[in-house]
Amino acid sequence: MAHKISRLARGVAVGLIAGCTAFAAQAEITLLKQDPQAGDPLSRLNFTVGGSIRPQFNMMTGDGDKGSYKRNGFDGGTRFRFAADYYLFDDISWISYYELGVNIPALFDWDNHYADGANNTSRRMLYTGLKSNTWGQLTFGQQNSVYYDVVGAKTDIWDYDMLAQAPGNGINGDYDGSYRSRKMLKYKKTFGDADVYASYLFNDSDYLPGNGLRYKRKGGGSLGVDYHLTRDLTWGTAWNYTRAEMRDPTGGDSKTYDQNILGTALSWKPDNWTFSFGGGWYNNFLTTKQTDVHNYFAGDAWGIEYYAGYTAPVGQYALKSVTPYVMGDRLEYVSGRNYQRIDNGLGVTFQFDYGFRTDVEHVFTSSTDNLGDMTVVRLRYDF
Repeated sequence: MAHKISRLARGVAVGLIAGCTAFAAQAEITLLKQDPQAGDPLSRLNFTVGGSIRPQFNMMTGDGDKGSYKRNGFDGGTRFRFAADYYLFDDISWISYYELGVNIPALFDWDNHYADGANNTSRRMLYTGLKSNTWGQLTFGQQNSVYYDVVGAKTDIWDYDMLAQAPGNGINGDYDGSYRSRKMLKYKKTFGDADVYASYLFNDSDYLPGNGLRYKRKGGGSLGVDYHLTRDLTWGTAWNYTRAEMRDPTGGDSKTYDQNILGTALSWKPDNWTFSFGGGWYNNFLTTKQTDVHNYFAGDAWGIEYYAGYTAPVGQYALKSVTPYVMGDRLEYVSGRNYQRIDNGLGVTFQFDYGFRTDVEHVFTSSTDNLGDMTVVRLRYDF
């Protein structure tokens, strides 16, 4: 047993050294490779690590973000992930996944580079379950929602995005079932060209939005289908329902909401092109910006997003490719709040060797609250 633990420790150390010094480019680092051998339990384990370090600058025109930590430079979503796949029998494996978000400026206490009260780390995902080619995959924990997997992810491919999506506009995507949902049981099974998803959202603890009120998810569920029309074209549709309560603990007032989001999206990737378009309808889901439990969520709203980009291979001077793209979105409240936002922009991605990447975007914004245009610069190292 001691020998096996020592072998695991050596594998982890060697893998980390190789990944950090050789700069494994945009791929998970395999620390232990699954190769089942009789009498060797450790040989059944496949263990990988990966991550993405993302310093970012957001610069808005006008005085809307004057003195903002985002203009000074902040962490744009650094994360480290760990995945395990343990072969049990036949075609059934036990899988586990952990993704840790790290706010590097907050971790090192760099003033004016992170939001007041921001945590040093956050749990982005943590789930476990069973995987089978025959029976499908069943997992439980905090993980991507069905709605995000099927609809949201298709247009979540630039930096200043998700501004018209359900996951970017609800009270909190970790609680309301739209994004990285907590306490979720999720099932996925492929039938021919269709990936079918279903999930159940369990009762969750209170979420405090910071205005004296409390949000509590009391249950819910999702259904989704991702249909592969061709090798390059995928069409996804999903619906999520969440039953939630808004409560004022001081006055004892409360209201229960039936929250629904319904969306559809297309992703087309012919040759070096990438096109995506998606939209959604949001019922009792977007906030009205009022601290009133009876009018906290707007009745109806909708949003759309689009992206079109072309990746031109370069392969010289450490530059692998250049991807210019156009993108945009529109968000509009139908009832509960008079608000509209339209964004259209241009961007370019420079993909370098060894997993390094730079994104530059400029977005023109027209909104009811007169938001300024935005320039985004994000540096990335992916491994």
